Amino acid sequence: MQKTLIAFILLAAFVFGALFLYRGSNNMTPSTASNSAKSPPSKTPESAPPAVSPDTQGLATATFGTGCFWCTEAIFQQLKGVQSVTSGYSGGKVKNPTYKQVCSGDTGHAEVVQVVYDPKVISFVDLLEVFWKTHDPTTPNRQGNDEGTQYRSAIFFHDAEQKKLAEEYKQKLDKSGAFNRPIVTEITAYGEFYPAEKHHQNFFNENSEHGYCQYVIQPKLDKFKKVFKDKLKKN
Repeated sequence: MQKTLIAFILLAAFVFGALFLYRGSNNMTPSTASNSAKSPPSKTPESAPPAVSPDTQGLATATFGTGCFWCTEAIFQQLKGVQSVTSGYSGGKVKNPTYKQVCSGDTGHAEVVQVVYDPKVISFVDLLEVFWKTHDPTTPNRQGNDEGTQYRSAIFFHDAEQKKLAEEYKQKLDKSGAFNRPIVTEITAYGEFYPAEKHHQNFFNENSEHGYCQYVIQPKLDKFKKVFKDKLKKN
């Protein structure tokens, strides 16, 4: 009887301990979630998808960096007229960099998204409005708790018209006092774009339970949808 009682007590203690650990792992605070941004779900390494190129049907391309590309991708995917959004790296000196290399800060690349869109449905100025209003362009090499040169605010223009529109928009924002600090967004010519590894693509949609998605991307996406409700795709 005594042995049975001891066994029961040990079993109960084990179950209680396991339940406590499980609940603790699922009560992630926003701060912890943000720090996990650079810890994607463990998956078998996969090669990056091919770069997206506009077809001949009058599509155009824009390349933006607003910090973590998981956030940027989730936002631009919602817009009417946007055909595809690919997460990747641009603005650096290393060819075909890996995510780990970019995170080291040694490649010079920024995390960006390549947006292929139909200018008959959504204009580059519309995309710029979304760009400026969905991140903080006044913090050098940082967005929230994500810090490093790969998180810099950047517009990589594809032609003279995009350069002109981006610079004019930036000047108007600075003059209007829309932000409390000067805008530090890099506006530079597009060079090369290297798609990120496959498990970084469509990240929010495929990893909605990830802490970063729940505590960082989802609230940001909810605010975005309220402000840009007229520009969203119909589900």
